[in-house]
Amino acid sequence: MTREHITTTESETFELGVSLGSHAARGDVFAITGDLGAGKTVLAKGIAKGMGVDDEVTSPTFSLLEIYERPLPLYHFDLYRIERTDELDHLCFEEYWEGDGVSVIEWAEHAAERLPANAIRIVIRQEDAATRRICIEHPGH
Repeated sequence: MTREHITTTESETFELGVSLGSHAARGDVFAITGDLGAGKTVLAKGIAKGMGVDDEVTSPTFSLLEIYERPLPLYHFDLYRIERTDELDHLCFEEYWEGDGVSVIEWAEHAAERLPANAIRIVIRQEDAATRRICIEHPGH
């Protein structure tokens, strides 16, 4: 099932993330794609907030992974700097994606075929300076 949302402010994009995070379950993988500045990190921050993460959530562009230990752990990935999928060979990210926490992956297209089949795929398209078209595909629903 695919759902489409239109947001016209950063706070609307954040609140959509909060809604997604509040319904997140063990093993969920949110694979987020979109152009630079489309709102991937804003959505990721909302998902974290919806999961009860009160820490300052920033995109782990240089560390690639930020872990937020909670009863339901959050693994926040940013794959912007990954240029080839073979760069992921020694990082063992699949262990997190297939684990018992929730994974949020920005620039998920850089992991392409490595993503689990049940990943919730989110595409953010910037329509204009304020408007975002956010398509969320839940496999198997």
